[in-house]
Amino acid sequence: MAIDPITTAVPAAEETWRGIRLRWWALGAGVLGGIFDTVLLSLLGVTFEIRGWDARPLIAAYFGISFAVFGYFFGALIESQRRERRASAVMQAQAEVIAAARARLAQSEKLAALGQLAATVAHEVRNPLGIMRSAAQTLTERLPSGELAQASTFIIAEIDRLANVVSSLLGFARPLQLESRAVTVTELFDHATLLAAGELEAKRARLQRHTASALPLVQGDPDLLSQVLLGLLANAAEAVPPGGTVALDAAAADGAVRIHVSDSGPGVPAELRAQIFEPFFTTRARGTGLGLAIARHIIEAHGGRIEVGDASTGGACFTVTLPAAQGRALAA
Repeated sequence: MAIDPITTAVPAAEETWRGIRLRWWALGAGVLGGIFDTVLLSLLGVTFEIRGWDARPLIAAYFGISFAVFGYFFGALIESQRRERRASAVMQAQAEVIAAARARLAQSEKLAALGQLAATVAHEVRNPLGIMRSAAQTLTERLPSGELAQASTFIIAEIDRLANVVSSLLGFARPLQLESRAVTVTELFDHATLLAAGELEAKRARLQRHTASALPLVQGDPDLLSQVLLGLLANAAEAVPPGGTVALDAAAADGAVRIHVSDSGPGVPAELRAQIFEPFFTTRARGTGLGLAIARHIIEAHGGRIEVGDASTGGACFTVTLPAAQGRALAA
């Protein structure tokens, strides 16, 4: 929540003018009240005389001035209370902005430290992994089929898994270099579903695609955005039971494009939704916890956001919101 000094100055000036009007209205009400009381007392038979002289004008002036002073200060008191409430609201809003800025700064420092650590670890591990894989591959080719050959195959598989972890670490630590251009959502969908076909077929998952009849073009890096969609589709394929459903759809909303990737799996518990985008947080036994963190990093670099909620099928629904390309025609 940002506070614009220009926009806050206008309501403040308007509030000050209202306070001034309130004081003068209260003063006028006091004058009228004094005159009304004098007239009312006269109608009730009360006489105001000083040595035979009709003192009603003097009494009316006395009551009017007294009530006017009271009304003026009463209005000033109300104005002061309003001003204090407004100042309190502004201070609270500023405190929220400062707290949010501190949280973003702490998150940036945390990610920078994690990125530096990840890059160092990945650099130190990648070369030894390559050497070990080469040695294991040589053993596999020279050993006859049997337990030793099977053990060498297991070693190669685990080395490949660790190499994927190292690649994820490097992807998380490496600064993004966007090659941005206007791209259609259909192009992103085609690319991501082609790459995710293996994971979907392995689970016999049914893929349902739907896009609105006309969508704005998205300004972004097609490869990176397809990488995000591929990761979400792979996660959905892993979450659904055999024969489950994975849905991919998009629609325009308020100058942006919202892409939904939903599944019929168990969903994401509400208490974990704020954590799943954090680096190294995972609920999988063999997961790295970097996939969704990298996805959020990519989407935020495009000026968008990624969220998770409940799907209509009962599973999880990841929503990616991307700004529409400015000055671009709608893509059918």
